[in-house]
Amino acid sequence: MVGKTKQEENTLGMLAHLLGLFTGFIAPLIIYLLAEDKKLAKENARHALNFQISLIIYWIISFVLVFLIVGIFLMIAIGIFELIVVIIACIKASAGEIYQYPLEIQFIKRN
Repeated sequence: MVGKTKQEENTLGMLAHLLGLFTGFIAPLIIYLLAEDKKLAKENARHALNFQISLIIYWIISFVLVFLIVGIFLMIAIGIFELIVVIIACIKASAGEIYQYPLEIQFIKRN
């Protein structure tokens, strides 16, 4: 039974990262709030949530910079960066590790 709980925790952590690609901060927030007793899943969801909120800020800055042409290239770079680091985070979380994103702003602190 203990092995199954650990695998469920790893899966929830991985889903927090993966679903962030499609739902933004919503799925990581839901997993963060529901994973009270699952420390690993909650910690991965916290990092995914912080990263998704950080991305919103980066996208807004890029959108403003579109008028200077630089924003177009920045948006492409952010999209590629997001895809790569989320894939890495999913792999790490499924292996039972906590992944902290590069360029992640710590909005939600550890409890």
